[in-house]
Amino acid sequence: MKKLYLVTGISGHLGSTVASALLESGQGAVRGFDLPAVRHNNVRGDVEMVYGDITKPEELEPAFLHAEDEELCVIHCAGIVSITSKLNPAIYAVNVTGTKNVLALCEKYRAAKLVYVSSVHAIPEAPKGTTITEISRFDPKVVEGAYAQTKAEATQAVLNAAARGLNATVVHPSGIIGPNDLGNGHLTHVIIDFLNSKLTAIVKGGYDFVDVRDVARGILAAAERGRAGECYILSNRYLTVKQLIDTVSELTGKKAIKTVLPLWFAQLTAPFAELYYRLRRTAPLYTRYSLYTLESNSQFSHEKATKELGYRTRDIRETLADTVAFLKGRGIVKPPRAKRAKKAAKVPS
Repeated sequence: MKKLYLVTGISGHLGSTVASALLESGQGAVRGFDLPAVRHNNVRGDVEMVYGDITKPEELEPAFLHAEDEELCVIHCAGIVSITSKLNPAIYAVNVTGTKNVLALCEKYRAAKLVYVSSVHAIPEAPKGTTITEISRFDPKVVEGAYAQTKAEATQAVLNAAARGLNATVVHPSGIIGPNDLGNGHLTHVIIDFLNSKLTAIVKGGYDFVDVRDVARGILAAAERGRAGECYILSNRYLTVKQLIDTVSELTGKKAIKTVLPLWFAQLTAPFAELYYRLRRTAPLYTRYSLYTLESNSQFSHEKATKELGYRTRDIRETLADTVAFLKGRGIVKPPRAKRAKKAAKVPS
C-alpha cells in the first residue's frame, strides 16, 4: 500500500527537516500543512501544500483527505515554542486545541499512524542528580511554564486517543538546534547575536541540546517502529551555555565571551528584559522561564529511543559548524570589519 505522510508545521525548523528527510528516504508522498502567511518553507522537492489554521477544523480537514489505497501517516510538528513566562492564548490554541483537532481528524480518517512531537518540558523535573526518563501520564499542573503546561496537556490527549485505539506515538525532543532554521528560533538567534558581536555576556547554566536532523530521523523511526501509546525522549547531551558559545568561538575564530553572569542577577533583570523586547516587538533573548530552564535538571536519557528506534546523535561540533555555515550562507552573519589601516609613518622633510 502507498504511504502518504502529512507533516503539520512543515515550514518550521523541525517540520521542514522532517519533510526533507522523508523526501530523501523516498518512503512515500509528502503533504505539508501550515498557515497561509508562512512562506519561508525551505523544503526542496515534491511536496503538496495545504494551507490553513490548525485551530480551525474546517481548514485542517482537507489535509487529511486521502485515497483508499493510501496509508496516512501524520507527523504533528506544528506548535508554538515559547520562553515567555505568561500564557499567551495563541500558544494554548495552537498547542492544545490544534493537537485535539489533529487527533479528531486522525480518528475520523483512520490514520494508520500518528507521531506527536511533544517536548521534554512536558515531563516533570526530577531532583538534580536524577536521570529523567519517559513517563506514562502527564499533568500540566506539575510542570513549570506556560509552554510546558500546554505540551503536557496535549501529550495526555494523545495518549488518551492511543488508549481508544489510535496508533499514536509521542516523541520528546530536548533543546533543538541546527542548520536550516529560517525562522531564527531562540538558540539560533543567540548564535547570530554572538557572531554579530551583539552578545557581550552569557549566563551560567545549561541544557541538553540536540541536532534537528537527529530529531527528524528519530521521528521517522518512531513512525516506523514506535509502539502505540509509548513515549520516546529524543535528547543528546548536556552543555553549559559557555561551552556552547565557546565551541562556536573555536569554530569561527570569533573572540570568546569572558563575562558570565550569575543566574540570580539575570533573574532580577528578566522582567525588565521581557518588557523591553515586548515594546520592541521582538523575541526576548532571555526570560524568567528560560533562566529557570537553564538551572533545572536536564539530565535526559534517550536510552529507550536508542534501543527501540535505533536513535543516534551526532557530535555538537558538527551541529554548530553546520549552523554557522548555514547562517553565513544566508548573509545573516556580518563579515568581520576590516582593520583600520595604521597611520602612515611621518616622513621627515
